[in-house]
Amino acid sequence: VQLVESGGGLVQAGGSLKLSCKASESIFSVYIMDWYRQTPGNQRELVARESTFGGSTSAADSVKGRFTISRDWANKTMFLQMDSLKPEDTAVYYCHAKRGWRNIWGRGTQVTVSS
Repeated sequence: VQLVESGGGLVQAGGSLKLSCKASESIFSVYIMDWYRQTPGNQRELVARESTFGGSTSAADSVKGRFTISRDWANKTMFLQMDSLKPEDTAVYYCHAKRGWRNIWGRGTQVTVSS
């Protein structure tokens, strides 16, 4: 299974971006799907999570009310809608899938928010 992110870029503070994560196989029903982000010198931080079957979602306190995770089952794509972006949201964003001990990561997409 491969995950490919897209949609990153440069945006001004207060703006919006929508990230996409395309899976090579239909895994949403059996994998927990997440978005993480990482800045240089820091560990990856969980941004938002959606359980299998999209039953529940959760988000880091720093992005609650601004970021929304969702998925398109038919197109095997997960999204992260990011609104009201802040300079501190600047990071590489990674798509992640987890099932038991198995972890799958995308290569990441850079998001840069200018002040």
